[in-house]
Amino acid sequence: MKPAAKGAAAGKAANRAAGGQLRIVGGEWRRRVLRFPGAEGLRPTPDRVRETLFNWLGQELSGLACLDLFAGSGALGLEAASRGAERVVMVEQAPKVAAALAANLELLGAGGRVELVRQDALKFALSTPLAFDVIFLDPPYRQGWVEKLCPLLPRLANPDALVYVEAEMPLDGCGDWRTVRRGQAGQVFYHLMRRESPQDAEPSSSDLSGHL
Repeated sequence: MKPAAKGAAAGKAANRAAGGQLRIVGGEWRRRVLRFPGAEGLRPTPDRVRETLFNWLGQELSGLACLDLFAGSGALGLEAASRGAERVVMVEQAPKVAAALAANLELLGAGGRVELVRQDALKFALSTPLAFDVIFLDPPYRQGWVEKLCPLLPRLANPDALVYVEAEMPLDGCGDWRTVRRGQAGQVFYHLMRRESPQDAEPSSSDLSGHL
């Protein structure tokens, strides 16, 4: 490895170790800033993408049950709780990341509405008796997680549930769910999906990605 490349790699490693900050965009905890630890593949959903997502979902999620299956920094689950979701379940396996999530939940006083489950995402999806109105999927890239979870969505989802997916490529759908809204931020493709036929999908990729 060339010296410059070594320096770049060392810089990335230092950034991962240092962690970062997360700002909640809207709702009860709007503008609250939380810290999260450095971890391989941990990439919080950017502010502007969350703004777009919650414009799609509606700014208030009162009465809804939400699942953040790869919680990581907590960006999606905490945003949903801040906007009034009745129940949010956040699943995170990495001990260091889960500990930081637990600390942030205590800081926010979110224990009554947010449940943190320290478990592998696939094991949770196979075992939980709960069903949700909104499911957030932001898994590690290039590990086949979306493909593994597609067959399990029916057991996780209420009949009219919406599914949000971030991926390294554009997706037309996931199992019975079809993409109805989509956008791109850098190398990240994000999608809102519902149970409906592909011809009903809204071709909004160019409109939305142009604003990011």
